[in-house]
Amino acid sequence: MADNITSVGGDNRPDTSVSPLKGRTGAGAPAETRGKTTIADGVVAKIAGMAAREVPGIHSLGAGMARAFGAVRDRVPGGGGAGAATRGVKVEVGERQTAVDLDVVVEYDVSIVDVAGEVRTNVISAVERMTGLEVVEVNIVVDDVHLPDDEDDEADSDEGRVR
Repeated sequence: MADNITSVGGDNRPDTSVSPLKGRTGAGAPAETRGKTTIADGVVAKIAGMAAREVPGIHSLGAGMARAFGAVRDRVPGGGGAGAATRGVKVEVGERQTAVDLDVVVEYDVSIVDVAGEVRTNVISAVERMTGLEVVEVNIVVDDVHLPDDEDDEADSDEGRVR
């Protein structure tokens, strides 16, 4: 029966520069194999949210209540900002793969199927490029359609009744 110990030089010490679990370690090892990189769920959610918002035809992200609470939080000094990037985005992140769920509001008079396809393509491209994770799925729920006259109602409510 033969030993599976690799020796260096004439002595019988095992070669400690090769680990059977991690590959080559030490000064001769490539930098990308020296340590572990963990990407937080929030990082992937921000990337996915920003990529989805870049697509023409997307008005906003988030279901009705999330948008309502987000609007209130954005008006409170020091209360908003950070959550806006991930509003309407849920992710599951594994060691090598991720899945993304998006709640979106589309603009009126756009092809929802085309916009959803563009969102999927943009999110997959951005997440895979920036994180190296494989995106296994991007699920999109269209919660609402933003109508052109909705902005007129919002502007009127900001002005107030008394002049």
